[in-house]
Amino acid sequence: MTSRLLTVRNLKTYFFTERGTVRAIDGVNFGIDEGETVGLVGETGCGKSVFGLSILRLIPDPPGRIVEGEVILEGEDLQKKTEDEMRMVRGGRIAMIFQEPSTSLNPVFTVGDQICESIMLHQGLSRHEANEKAINTLKLVGMPDPEATLGKYPHELSGGMQQRVMIAMALSCTPRLLIADEPTTSLDVTIQAQILELLMNLKKEDAIKSILLITHDLGVVAETCNKVAVMYAGRIVEYGSLDSVFERPMHPYTLGLLETVATITEDKLTLRVIPGFVPDGIRVPSGCGFHPRCVLQADLCGKLAPELKEVEPNHYVACHHLTKKGDASP
Repeated sequence: MTSRLLTVRNLKTYFFTERGTVRAIDGVNFGIDEGETVGLVGETGCGKSVFGLSILRLIPDPPGRIVEGEVILEGEDLQKKTEDEMRMVRGGRIAMIFQEPSTSLNPVFTVGDQICESIMLHQGLSRHEANEKAINTLKLVGMPDPEATLGKYPHELSGGMQQRVMIAMALSCTPRLLIADEPTTSLDVTIQAQILELLMNLKKEDAIKSILLITHDLGVVAETCNKVAVMYAGRIVEYGSLDSVFERPMHPYTLGLLETVATITEDKLTLRVIPGFVPDGIRVPSGCGFHPRCVLQADLCGKLAPELKEVEPNHYVACHHLTKKGDASP
């Protein structure tokens, strides 16, 4: 029987700017069980990365702030922890792989310095012991010549090797949850496949308990995840098992995303688009944030925000007009 690892309740993260208040995360309810790999998908600007940073309380203040909600990790509310306590959570119990390894690694410190710092902080090991663990972790992620890698600076490594270093840093303290924010961005397809395979193998070997994979690539989700959460305008609009969401999408936005995946039929490339754009967070439409782009919109959609409700076992949807695949096709 699986146990709940992470629970998020009514999380709201706002950015207060001169132009107005950006409601980047606006009432998210979410959960990850031990052993799950959950894909968080949506267009650029939907709030996916901000959600990952909010879990770890890494929102820059000012201008951002978590204004409401709970983030419960194995029964402990992270919102009530002090900053010193959160430093022990970050890297120790929850680790994050950031989008761009070339900007996430410090260019003036060697790879060894950066990995060992985390190990010594969270596990209280000596520098010699931390070096040994760093070498073993680099071996675990398939880094060639890990001893030599420790003495190198980030700019001396390729993009794929930098990403392996980031993964090694994330794994060095055996986190319970790994948040991978677009871990294959800017990598060529061969390296992408290697990195994703590496993450899945590490999970199988129990080096990681659960993974939150933030991505816009539905193909990656189909290959690696067993649950999917679809985010739009700072809210989860559909959530469920991979099979239920991909085979029986019930929110028009989810259906639109699935239909934007290119397919080849009768020697022709078919590519649909969702009309319009994601709102900027300051001018989020009233009611359902997706209704100006939705083919099923009605008066109620612009007046009342739909609640995320269970429509079938472990399949949740926030929509006034539940649809089935094909019903909301443009």
